[in-house]
Amino acid sequence: MTNIIRAFWGALAIVALLWGLATPDPFSSETFLALRNNMVQLSGLLAMACMSLAMILALRPRLLERPLGGLDKMYRLHKWFGIGALVLAVTHWFWTQAPKWGTGIGLMQRGPRPPRPPVENPVEAAFLGLRHTAEGLGEWAFYGAVVLIVVALVTRIPYRWFQQIHRLFPVAYLVLVFHAVVLFDFDIWLTPAGALLALLLAGGSGAALVSIFGAIGRRRRVEGRITSLVNFPGVRALETVIAMQPGWPGHRPGQFAFAVTDRREGAHPYTIASAWNPAEPEIRFVTKELGDHTTGLAEKLHVGQQVRIEGPYGCFTFDDACPVQIWVGGGIGITPFIARMKAMAQGDPKGAEKEVHLFHCTADVDEGALDRLKADAAAAGVTLHILIDARDGVLTGARIRREVPGWREASVWFCGPAGFGRALRADFAGQGLKVGTRFHQELFAMR
Repeated sequence: MTNIIRAFWGALAIVALLWGLATPDPFSSETFLALRNNMVQLSGLLAMACMSLAMILALRPRLLERPLGGLDKMYRLHKWFGIGALVLAVTHWFWTQAPKWGTGIGLMQRGPRPPRPPVENPVEAAFLGLRHTAEGLGEWAFYGAVVLIVVALVTRIPYRWFQQIHRLFPVAYLVLVFHAVVLFDFDIWLTPAGALLALLLAGGSGAALVSIFGAIGRRRRVEGRITSLVNFPGVRALETVIAMQPGWPGHRPGQFAFAVTDRREGAHPYTIASAWNPAEPEIRFVTKELGDHTTGLAEKLHVGQQVRIEGPYGCFTFDDACPVQIWVGGGIGITPFIARMKAMAQGDPKGAEKEVHLFHCTADVDEGALDRLKADAAAAGVTLHILIDARDGVLTGARIRREVPGWREASVWFCGPAGFGRALRADFAGQGLKVGTRFHQELFAMR
């Protein structure tokens, strides 16, 4: 989490600093119009930087996954850049409209525009001739981008609608790139701020084209076929076993993949609930009815159905040097721990010497699913603690510490509801655990 906070604010700070160095007296302009022009430039520059970085992160670049802590963190950063772009784009629009509003309410008087100095640079002259077109297209693209970002943030809108509508954003972004290239002060392109902006716009434009042509993650796609479907009605969950065709690179316990079962729905992320065995190239997903896509999934799928899998992704892979690990799986958040236990049962030496406690909290009960979980824990040598909400109440940090005397030497691996994870993290931080390095939490959410 710390890495993405630094990445977000660091990126904005670098862009703003380079602009400030390239702009003489940016905040001490003698007239309101001069200040307004500088604010239009700065807000537009920052908005386009946010949009460009959001577009690049949408490609799911493998190079950034580990430095940022996993694809779940990358998507969180993608969301933050989207929100930042929305706020800054609206700010940019307000500054562009300020003179008109000020004139309308009598705070300002419209005067003659000062004559433009003659333009000798042919490129600058060409940009000058495109200003009117860039302003008109940019305004409409701004309105479209605002609507698309808001749709992405409103989780009440069904995912399938969001997924289809969000495909329009790269088109709006490319129009805004044209708007930015033409309307930014020409002199800025000859400064480090201009060089950085050009790099961001080029990267964002490339990402937009990849998205438009549906090529995101293409090199990590492998076809598979459903070989088994097992329903657990007590917990409203479905286990899907998929035989993978050649090309799947294997995965580590705790990683996830995107699955496409319906081209109209697009890709959905699921944590892999199985260890990888090249002799039996298959993966398992356990999905719970939580949204418009997963509800009724058992009726949508059938044995023999072709499925496209993209991945693997994620850094929730249980890597640390702590002698004790505490795992907390809330509801369907149990899946990465199932995969890890299966790997340990297969003889995976990594972490075999660790003392591991698994706390599984659930509001629903399915005896068949719990029996499987108990068998996996026994085979892996993991101490299992099952807590049923109605019977055992809420799991707290104090309860975990009572059950695990060596918690001070432990790392905590959490997968479950975000609020539950934040509460446990704050609790352990209050007890002196170094949560920055020892509390690991999945943050994955497509929106």
